[in-house]
Amino acid sequence: MLGLCRSRELVSGPNPQALCTAAAVVLGLMFFTTLGAQGLTLNIIHNFTGGEDGAYPRGGPTIDGVGNLYGTTEAGGGAGKAGTVFKIRRRNSSWVLSPLYAFTSGTDGAAPLAGVIRDSNGILYGTTSQGGQYTYGTVFKLRPGSTAPTTVITPWIESVLYSFQGGNDGFVPGSDLVFDPEGNLYGTTQEGGAYGYGTVFKLTPSDGGWTESVIYSFTGGADGASPVAGVVLDNSGNLYGTTPNGGSKSNVGVVYELTPSGSGWNEAVLYAFQGENDGAAPYAGVILDQSGNLYGATYAGGVNNGGTVFELSPSNGSWTLNVLYSLTGPSGGNGGPAASLTMDAAGNLYGTTLYDGLYGSGSVFKLTSSNNSWTYFSLHDFAGGNDGEQPYSSPVFDSSGNLYGTAQDGGTDGYGIVFQIMP
Repeated sequence: MLGLCRSRELVSGPNPQALCTAAAVVLGLMFFTTLGAQGLTLNIIHNFTGGEDGAYPRGGPTIDGVGNLYGTTEAGGGAGKAGTVFKIRRRNSSWVLSPLYAFTSGTDGAAPLAGVIRDSNGILYGTTSQGGQYTYGTVFKLRPGSTAPTTVITPWIESVLYSFQGGNDGFVPGSDLVFDPEGNLYGTTQEGGAYGYGTVFKLTPSDGGWTESVIYSFTGGADGASPVAGVVLDNSGNLYGTTPNGGSKSNVGVVYELTPSGSGWNEAVLYAFQGENDGAAPYAGVILDQSGNLYGATYAGGVNNGGTVFELSPSNGSWTLNVLYSLTGPSGGNGGPAASLTMDAAGNLYGTTLYDGLYGSGSVFKLTSSNNSWTYFSLHDFAGGNDGEQPYSSPVFDSSGNLYGTAQDGGTDGYGIVFQIMP
């Protein structure tokens, strides 16, 4: 049985006992380690227990303007053990986790694989890969109740915006969502669609509800197959994304663009991976810089067979791929990034790897550019024990330059962690 504090918050910090009753079980003790020559500190700000706080945080955190973190777990929670949405806030020298919602594996959904996004009103939006009216996944929103909560664990109110039917509309929505300026939502499904190889979909608010439309169905051929990551939007309304399968070269994935055209959308493959030095299997999505260049990563391939970090640049109507860095994989290869990169104001790139690193349990890294070359810095190599393992998520920054992320396994109880890396 999960031990809770008086307020029913899940507390971590140097001295959480002072915040709990004597009978409560202390959760999520902060774990510190200094990262050698880099002079960085890794803080584990929550260890998931597999109980009400959740288990296996695969999606990354979202941060608000005051430094609160929001995220999901794939499992754990209430009686359904179908995953949670949580909030973590700082209280003095401790971090406090409040479960916001526990999925029941019914019509409300189950097993969220991606994180959540926030709108300007603080409402959260996300996807579940299972559950819903037809059991094929949902798009949901989560908002606080209209009355003051009686305890901090008082659940937020969940509304299902769309339940996937498992046919042409797609199923297994496992990606982060993105808003356009008009308030429409975009995401991807890994399966389903007209050809069974996944979709890019749009949800449009209408008459108090939401209408789903498939803006592209992948054929499984040269256009790509089975998108895992979501899409990004440029200032002209074009969408960009990746698929880890399909493509005209070696069936190891593509980077694609979707352009609105009349009442429909046109897909163009910007690059088809060959599975060699250029990389293979881009599970991670792409990000845009202010000049319109795309940055992404591959899970496999590259000179060292641990995946690659790449840049795609537009020029005269075509796109050119430049491999910025080839990561070193674990024994047997593969195991590189599975989540999108993050770029800071100086243009440095940050990411995670699923199995790379000194111990084969994943890593957090930074790439800096100088004189047309990129230098790799390991911010942390996970050892696969109390410090966590297999970070599947993108890192995010707060206003002080601290970096946050999740690892889907490991930690004190083996159910994953939320971590902070301080400069």
